[in-house]
Amino acid sequence: MASIYISLGSNINRRQNTRAGVQALQQAFGEVTLSSVYESEAVGFDGNAFYNMVIACDVAVPVFEANRILHDIEDANGRDRSSPKFSSRTLDLDLLLYDDLIMDENGLTLPRGEILKNAFVLWPLSEIAPDLIHPEADKCYADLWAAFDKSREDLKPIAFAF
Repeated sequence: MASIYISLGSNINRRQNTRAGVQALQQAFGEVTLSSVYESEAVGFDGNAFYNMVIACDVAVPVFEANRILHDIEDANGRDRSSPKFSSRTLDLDLLLYDDLIMDENGLTLPRGEILKNAFVLWPLSEIAPDLIHPEADKCYADLWAAFDKSREDLKPIAFAF
C-alpha cells in the first residue's frame, strides 16, 4: 500500500462538485482523511473563487494508475480538458504525493510543485499531515506552513458538511 495525498479544487458548482469528488475518491480508494475546505481566489486567471482541500488515503495501485483514476473522476464530473491551463473547473484533482516518491516522468511530477507555492495546497496538507516530511524540502509540512508567506493569497477555512 502507498499513502497518497490529493488536492481537490472546484469553482463551478463548488459545493456539489467538492462533495462528488470526495465521494468518488471514497468509492475508488476506500477510507479517506479529509482536510477542512478552504475558499481561495482564482490563481492565474480572473474567475470565481475556488473551494480547495486535501485528501489522504492508502492505495494498492501503482502511481500512474492512481493518477489515471484521478483523471477519470475529473472527467466523470464534467472536467473540460480543452480549456486553458488556468481556467474555471468543475473538479480538479491533483496527485500531490505518492509515498516519498520523487519523479518527473510522462507528465507527472512528484512531489507536486504547488505544495510549496500555493497556500490552498500547503495549508490543508499541513492540517492533515503536519509531521510528514516533504521529500525534497526535507522539512515537515507544519514547519513549511509556518514559514509560508501568507500575505500572498487570501485563503479562509469555511464550514462545509459532507
